[in-house]
Amino acid sequence: MRIESPLREEAVRELRVGQTVSLTGVVHTARDEAHARMLELLRQGEPLPFDLKGGVIYHCGPIMERRGDEWRVIAAGPTTSARMDGMQAEVIERTGVRAIIGKGGMSRPVLEALAQHGCVYLAYTGGAAVLAAKSVKEVVREHWSDLGMAEAVWELRMREFGPLVVAMDCHGGSLYQEVEAKVNAERERMLRVL
Repeated sequence: MRIESPLREEAVRELRVGQTVSLTGVVHTARDEAHARMLELLRQGEPLPFDLKGGVIYHCGPIMERRGDEWRVIAAGPTTSARMDGMQAEVIERTGVRAIIGKGGMSRPVLEALAQHGCVYLAYTGGAAVLAAKSVKEVVREHWSDLGMAEAVWELRMREFGPLVVAMDCHGGSLYQEVEAKVNAERERMLRVL
């Protein structure tokens, strides 16, 4: 299934855990320091220099190469999303972002924010950073370069970025919780056998 950003809430609410999608449109990379700065500005009532309403945040610290006046993405693999866990729910609430891309999943408070605000968590395979970079069709602009290459916010235009797995949806579904439940059940079964 193909999705395109900016995303409409109705389209996001149709997505279900386990579906595979590809994404075309603009994404904003953001890791720890970018999330912290976003919240600092938003809590002070100041606007962000980019619009995330209906947008996509990609937990990614890309490796970039400058060629003349233009930037080129060399590698753009996902960052472990748990690093942003304590900030993500508030960022979702305050910005109107509709999708988060990362790896490893996020906590129950983030899952609840996804449901409340109409957002999904899309998982991308770790170790596929060069493949992800091939989906970048344009580096639109860089924000907060003072944070350094990996922590800056890069606005990227993607084409058929994926496959992305809907790992946490806005109906309370979570592949991570499903796997955890299966592992716990199997562990209990094995303990009874022993």
